Amino acid sequence: MKAYLGATCAPLYGTPNHGRMILYVTFRMTDMDLDLGGIFVENSTYNYDGDYVYKEECSPEDGVGVRFGTVFLPMLYSLTMVLGLVGNVLVLVVLVQRRQSWSVMDTFILHLGLADTLLLVTLPLWAVQATGEWSFGTPLCKITGAMFTINFYCSIFLLACIILDRYLSMVHTVQMYSRRKPWMVQASCLSVWLLSILLSIPDWHFLESVRDTRRDKQECVHNYPSLSQSGFDWRLVSRLLYHTVGFLLPSAVLLFCYSCILLQLQHGSQGLQKQRAVRVILALVLVFFLCWTPYNITLMVDTFQGRPGEPVSGSCENGRTALENSLVVTFALACLHACLNPVLHLRLCRNFRRRVLDMVRCVEGVQNDPKLSLWDSGVVEDSPDQAEEMGTLNPMTTMGQVQSTQS
Repeated sequence: MKAYLGATCAPLYGTPNHGRMILYVTFRMTDMDLDLGGIFVENSTYNYDGDYVYKEECSPEDGVGVRFGTVFLPMLYSLTMVLGLVGNVLVLVVLVQRRQSWSVMDTFILHLGLADTLLLVTLPLWAVQATGEWSFGTPLCKITGAMFTINFYCSIFLLACIILDRYLSMVHTVQMYSRRKPWMVQASCLSVWLLSILLSIPDWHFLESVRDTRRDKQECVHNYPSLSQSGFDWRLVSRLLYHTVGFLLPSAVLLFCYSCILLQLQHGSQGLQKQRAVRVILALVLVFFLCWTPYNITLMVDTFQGRPGEPVSGSCENGRTALENSLVVTFALACLHACLNPVLHLRLCRNFRRRVLDMVRCVEGVQNDPKLSLWDSGVVEDSPDQAEEMGTLNPMTTMGQVQSTQS
């Protein structure tokens, strides 16, 4: 039997493979012909580097995320800073004007305003990072991050002190603070500041300005050592300290004390003055939880989902970037809390609102009355209900009435 092997090349025209050659191989035998034309097509490789870019499913470079981070966040930070500074400066000025007759509530509100002001002055730096990258170095990174943590601790600890004082006075008729011992409230506030600074030590130590290789920009983040390097999971320990001491335990105290106060108020054994004061404190607590709870819950999820010892920006898997975006949004919401307390004071506290209006209009109003509370809707402290209605009288009128009575 004889067999002949022949090969020919023919170009392809008018087909999707135009320009390529097909190899025709023909076997000829004496008794049959086998034509395998078109089966063996010339193989070729294609270079995808020039016009094909691989994009991960959780890539942070989507248009919506970029617009949110570079446009909306700086606007939110700027608006929060302006409104917050104006409101807190008004609160501090009003309190300084009556510094000779500070009440317990005045002292706590003063320290809340100072803590909020410290956070507000750092917002421009976070706005710059949102628009581009962190360009202020590691020292300022440590300061701004620590101010955020100190503000959180101070706010919740001071609210806990206020609620605990109201709880003891209304439920157990025990005065934890009094005008006779002003040093006690000052010592409590000083302890709050010292404890807050102590709990912010992880921020002072681990916050650094590092290069995010995925986004190719500098960021101010916690740079924890890996577990293999240090032999200790610093990330998990610092996060658990933040969650338990900073949020869970104070929240339990707030909820317990306020539940007991509300049960006591239902019996109707408290006067109108204390009920109004409790409503103002309740508003402060509710706004705090509305602003801070989303961030703390998201941070808890990140604590137990993230890999120990690695920064958040170092991985992009299992929807990691969605969690990152949630942290960014809830972080901005937490910062918004710093400008809301003065708004609550203006809205709910009638005497504070009148004091601010008198100060703006340069009018002598009620600002010299030492017995007038600023925070419980125009109620005079330690006075009967009838005197409550007259609590906003001009001090000169009250003085005249006293002189006429003595004569």
